[in-house]
Order: sequence, then structure tokens, then C-alpha cells
Amino acid sequence: MAQSGTSTISAPQGGGRQHPDGTTRRDFLYLSATAFGATGAALSGWAFIHSMNPSADVLALASTEVSLAAIQPGQAITVTWRGKPVFVRNRTPDEVAKAKADDKADLKDPQTDAARVKKDNWLVLLGVCTHLGCVPLGQKPADSKGDFGGWFCPCHGSHYDTSGRIRRGPAPKNLEVPQYTFTNDTTIRIG
Repeated sequence: MAQSGTSTISAPQGGGRQHPDGTTRRDFLYLSATAFGATGAALSGWAFIHSMNPSADVLALASTEVSLAAIQPGQAITVTWRGKPVFVRNRTPDEVAKAKADDKADLKDPQTDAARVKKDNWLVLLGVCTHLGCVPLGQKPADSKGDFGGWFCPCHGSHYDTSGRIRRGPAPKNLEVPQYTFTNDTTIRIG
């Protein structure tokens, strides 16, 4: 059989016209679909990760300013910060002296009073017992202040002194001191 002098051009596999650089329309469609899919996946991933950020109301509670002007010596107030109670107490000179004297006591979680306060008479603590998260008594004048004159957690019997240090009971640590600063002589910012 004789062959003719004409060559046959075969159609590219998969159909479609071939561009002079060797690509087809199908190649373009595959690339476009892949790019749109990757963009959609990235946007969905970003939306998912962004949904884990704190909401605006939580960010608004990131810090709280507290006026100390109305708190008399011996009085205490409770404010809320990040959904937790914060005890702010204007300690009397006797309470300050007792807290400093207790620096030498046998403490379960040793800390000096000076390490827990920024000004001797002002004590700022998270009002959450370090045993099981209860709120200790001791903020109101009629509350039991425990055997050491500070706070008492009636749930399991933890006693805290006038510096918020654990003295008796199952609580493993002192009441936590949150981050706070004095913005002036009569105002603190917690957080």
C-alpha cells in the first residue's frame, strides 16, 4: 500500500482546539476551576478562623477602670472584670500591719505582702477561690472573714489572710492578684 504525501493532524486527546503553545481550552478550564476552588477554600478558612476571635463585648471587658475615691478604710467593693469578681479593699493600718507580720508565718504559697500590693492600703484580688473556683466570703461587713481576718470560702473551708494568702484549708494557692495599674491616686485600671 502506498502512502500519500499528506500528513494527518490528529486532534488532541480530550477534544478541544490546541493553542500554538500546546494548551487547550480544557487546560484553561481546569486551571480556572482550581483557582476559584482554592480562593473559596481560603476565604472559608479565614472566616472560620476569624469566628474564633473574641467578640466585641468581650474585648470591651479587657480592662476595667475602678474609682477608689468612695472606698473608706476598712471597706471593700466587688467589681466584675472578664466575667470574674475582683475584690478591691482599702485596708486599715491594722490590716496592713497584720499582713506584713504574717510575712514570717508558715505559708502554703509563700509570698510577701509587698509582692501582692502596689500601695500598702489597697489590695486588689481575683475573688475566686483557688481550690474549686468558689467566691469566698469577706467583702461585706457581716461576712465571716475566716480565722485570719481576710476571706473565708465556706464550700470547703479555705481561710485567707488580710493579704489574700491561703492559710488553712484545701486551696493550693493564694487568691490571684490581677494585672492592674494606678492611673492616678483615686483610680485603678484592671487588665
